[in-house]
Amino acid sequence: MTPTPDPRRTVLRGGYVHSPAGPHATALCVEDGVVVWVGDDDASAHFVDNADRVVELDGRLVTPAFVDAHVHLAQTGLAMGGVDLTGAPTREAALAAVGAAARRPDFPIVLGFGWDETTWPDRRAFTREELDRATGSRPTYLARVDEHCAAVNTAFLDAADGIATADGFDPCGLVTREAHHRARDITFRIVPRSHREDAIQAALRQAAVQGVGMVHELGAPHLSLPTDLDTCRELTARTVLPEVIGYWGELDGVETARELGCAGAAGDLCVDGSIGSRTSAVHAPYVDADTVGHLYLDAAQVARHVIACTRAGLQAGFHVIGDRGVAEVVAGFCQAAEQVGKAAVVAGRHRLEHLEMVSADQIRLLAELGVVASVQPMFDHLWGGADSLYAQRLGADRALPMNPYASFGRHGLTLAFGSDTPVTRFDPWGAVRAAAWHRNPQERMTVRAAFSAHTRGGWRAAGRDEGGVLAPGAPACLAVWDVPGELVVQTPDERVAAWSTDPRAGVPHLPDLHPDLALPSCVLTMVHGAVAFEETGALT
Repeated sequence: MTPTPDPRRTVLRGGYVHSPAGPHATALCVEDGVVVWVGDDDASAHFVDNADRVVELDGRLVTPAFVDAHVHLAQTGLAMGGVDLTGAPTREAALAAVGAAARRPDFPIVLGFGWDETTWPDRRAFTREELDRATGSRPTYLARVDEHCAAVNTAFLDAADGIATADGFDPCGLVTREAHHRARDITFRIVPRSHREDAIQAALRQAAVQGVGMVHELGAPHLSLPTDLDTCRELTARTVLPEVIGYWGELDGVETARELGCAGAAGDLCVDGSIGSRTSAVHAPYVDADTVGHLYLDAAQVARHVIACTRAGLQAGFHVIGDRGVAEVVAGFCQAAEQVGKAAVVAGRHRLEHLEMVSADQIRLLAELGVVASVQPMFDHLWGGADSLYAQRLGADRALPMNPYASFGRHGLTLAFGSDTPVTRFDPWGAVRAAAWHRNPQERMTVRAAFSAHTRGGWRAAGRDEGGVLAPGAPACLAVWDVPGELVVQTPDERVAAWSTDPRAGVPHLPDLHPDLALPSCVLTMVHGAVAFEETGALT
């Protein structure tokens, strides 16, 4: 779904260009959708005469556009137009917001997103009776923040077939596992197709506003419609939007993925669920419930899928979070390597989504097999540490080692950052900062490494090595930023060698992302040389 490159020549000058081709570069030239030159302002005069546009940066920062390696576009757009429950301080406040939406007759269903009962005083989810009182006869579907659980009302159940008999149905109105998949299918039927298309477009536009030039759409039968990928292709063909790399996460779904034009039968092919909904498969029980979660695939199924994808020349991939789930995935990859050969598996550049509870030995094995870790740093920022959601569910001893980003890097595992939107929003600089200020100091990355994971890492995760960097010959996918603070070479602590912060080292600078400072704001996003977003009046 690569957009058509813009043939026009654009020169950007008078700023700071983050480029390995010139650590002190202040200008660059874009033509035919690629970067053709990087250098200083004086030399840019050679390109200005034949330029279709000259952008005066006025000291702004130019970087490669970010890549969000894990998105759900339709759900994101629907969440943008639905009831936002992420900031609801109490269950009562959430119910009031939902009730107000139910009194607006402009849409056939009340959709809400982002509630998190662990932030409420009594840490209790909705009951069906409470939803019924708030919403009356309007069918209502409220997705929990992790998107692995939802609360529904009686009117929704009356419009649905088979949910009450499905695994994961709770009469109180909560649905997980198969019951949640069926509930989501009902929303697919109720939401008009035109509204779904509008939602996908709105999500892509929001990505561009945040300086994102490429997204990986993680489709799956339980998450989305196959036609969503066609919609992405049609939208990006007729207007300038971020590039979309499609995946279809279905076991034995190689032919379907190929027919849909996907990079792989990968993504949200779930080995387990989520920590928040207590459906991630863990070895020891959750500390706040008598369960060890749920395992949806075993090692033999993982191996079969990896082998099929490897032989078909497609990426395989899985959603996996809990340590019991990770054990099955690693065993499955090892079995696949024994059958088709380690070199073939490495060449497949397969991927794992989330990979939160993983040991050093498992990281080493996955790195040896060339597996990409597609991870979400905001998960640690929001729910990591010794006293947040993960600790409530698992205990602090198990929560603190989760999401070991620095360990991934030390073992050579390729990292690609994403948001899992609508689970967390498009916020790439926030994600880079979250990785650099990990809740566990031992797992903090340099800002430079985290930035690379959110730019070049996303290209590599898609099986493409040409992008994510501003250098001659690279795709002209870039973003221009207003930076509120200084440009620096930032390291997490004194353990990192001091040479990297010395100006003589020529290490390209990045914004100061200290948690007390404001984050950069995007004023221009270009995708293959064409403008996908520009803040009105910001640039001349």
